[in-house]
Amino acid sequence: MTTYKSKDYKAQNINNDWCPGCGDYAILSAIQLALTKLQIAPHNVAMVSGIGCSGKVSHYVHSYGFHTLHGRAVPHATGMKLANHELTVIAAGGDGDGYGIGGGHFVAGGRRNLDFTYIVFNNDIYALTKGQASPTIEKGNKTKTMPEAAIFEPINPVSLAISSGYTFVARSYSLDVKYTADLIAKAIQHKGSAIVDIMQTCPAFNDVHTKTWYEGLDREDKQPRFYKLDEEGFDGVVKNPKDEQEVVAKKMQALQTAMSFQKDRLPIGLFYQNETECLDDHLAKKMPSLKEAPIVKQDIYKRDLNPLFDELR
Repeated sequence: MTTYKSKDYKAQNINNDWCPGCGDYAILSAIQLALTKLQIAPHNVAMVSGIGCSGKVSHYVHSYGFHTLHGRAVPHATGMKLANHELTVIAAGGDGDGYGIGGGHFVAGGRRNLDFTYIVFNNDIYALTKGQASPTIEKGNKTKTMPEAAIFEPINPVSLAISSGYTFVARSYSLDVKYTADLIAKAIQHKGSAIVDIMQTCPAFNDVHTKTWYEGLDREDKQPRFYKLDEEGFDGVVKNPKDEQEVVAKKMQALQTAMSFQKDRLPIGLFYQNETECLDDHLAKKMPSLKEAPIVKQDIYKRDLNPLFDELR
């Protein structure tokens, strides 16, 4: 039996050109650590990325990779998973890529509850194009490359994900690599649509939310501005998916926590998880042949598709 190490998930002979100190390095390490923890063979992993600094992550992981268009990581990941449900599909993109340009696809990805993981590199800006405000930047914040402060209310990724139907919703801080890796591993293991929103630093263009700011090094008490939900007794896991009252209660708890954070109290960790029937299982009931082999491995031209069309009419 092959035992995989972290280096087995690192692409060879490809130079990484992120800026020094970028939070992307930490997120990349967390992804590789998560895959190592789960011992998923590299040839069974598919990384799909969008446009932006984070879009390069599919080049740096030793797996199948697909670098897509701006905001289109989720629909490409959807097609990949439907074609071959045996793959572990991970989509990756930035906050501008996923919540701005790809906002519609983000919502649809949650509603379908397909078994894939979406990792969002959230640094409040469009970093690759030199620091314009993204949908997650707080109203009134102004980075060094913005001509004026942000004038719109920010998107709350956690509350949007829960409202959209994602059945695993978590947030982390990029420079806490081990904690981030653990959350990513849990997201991959989850059967359904999973998202991990990762607050990250951009030392090149975001001089507001820096390592110093996140970790509270500018405060007298030197306490981080984030806290871990699990360390404060928060439990967002639905125990009985068929109990509608419990599902609603857990969603409301997660939404309230996501919406009530203050600048000095940023919650990270698992907000919500519900192991309910995912799209993969639903399709397997409609198409029993999927239990035998993925669509990509079937000779569909020799199959009589009329019974399937009859079911769908």
